[in-house]
Amino acid sequence: MNKKNIAVLGLGIIGSTWAKNLMEDGHNVRCWNRTAKDFPNFYASIEEAVDQAEVIFIVVTDPPAVQLVLDQIKHKLGKGQLVIQSSTISEKWTRIFAEQVQETGAWFLEAPFTGSKIAAEQRKTVYYLGGDAELVEKARPILEPLSTAIIHIGALGSASTLKLAMNINIAGVGQILCESLALCRKAGISDDLYFSALERNVSHSGLADLKKVKLRQHDYSPQFSMKNMAKDLRLALETAEDLALTLEQTEHLNDTYDQGMAKGWSDDDFIGLMRLLD
Repeated sequence: MNKKNIAVLGLGIIGSTWAKNLMEDGHNVRCWNRTAKDFPNFYASIEEAVDQAEVIFIVVTDPPAVQLVLDQIKHKLGKGQLVIQSSTISEKWTRIFAEQVQETGAWFLEAPFTGSKIAAEQRKTVYYLGGDAELVEKARPILEPLSTAIIHIGALGSASTLKLAMNINIAGVGQILCESLALCRKAGISDDLYFSALERNVSHSGLADLKKVKLRQHDYSPQFSMKNMAKDLRLALETAEDLALTLEQTEHLNDTYDQGMAKGWSDDDFIGLMRLLD
């Protein structure tokens, strides 16, 4: 694989992990974050971070954060550069940002993903890509070593919609997991018995495996933060409204997340909503 000059913009849980993996793969990686971090190859100036970058990853929190990044780098973009936008946003915002990048002559690839901190560390990210097949192939040599699967969903915007749909599933399964566990705890059934039964039940899920230890230990350190899941639920509801679709259960989930955020748990793992039931 040809080594590339790569900029990683956003050093949160996932961006920082990808940056380290890309460095291990031998790429020349420059890193930037809105707040300064003690991190290898960190640049305080976003303009210096993207200077002569062939590939630019954007991994920030939400549409305003993506816009902030683009406002600072658009004048540095040009023909031959590939912008890989991996922040979880929506179809509407994906199209808006793609137009801004494409106007500079650079390429834009929509690349949301599934997989938490553990998956990123183990190079088990799954990418959902939206855009031209030619761009998917340009990105493949860089993304494949970070992932277990690259799925080309279709036209720009389609990957963001699928990603939001997957997060609705995760949030819903997570909340039911908390509620069913709370029911057993209140009835005096031990966590040992609960999880032993769940492992033999048709409702057993990968999410239960991922969050079992955290729930048993009341450990709510973030693998995927509550505030980011809440943001994704809001974007899903906005997308559904644009499609004249009512998502009643997602609306209820959104209210529950608002309660958790009001408690000051924004930066905790989303499974920390268990505390509303404790």
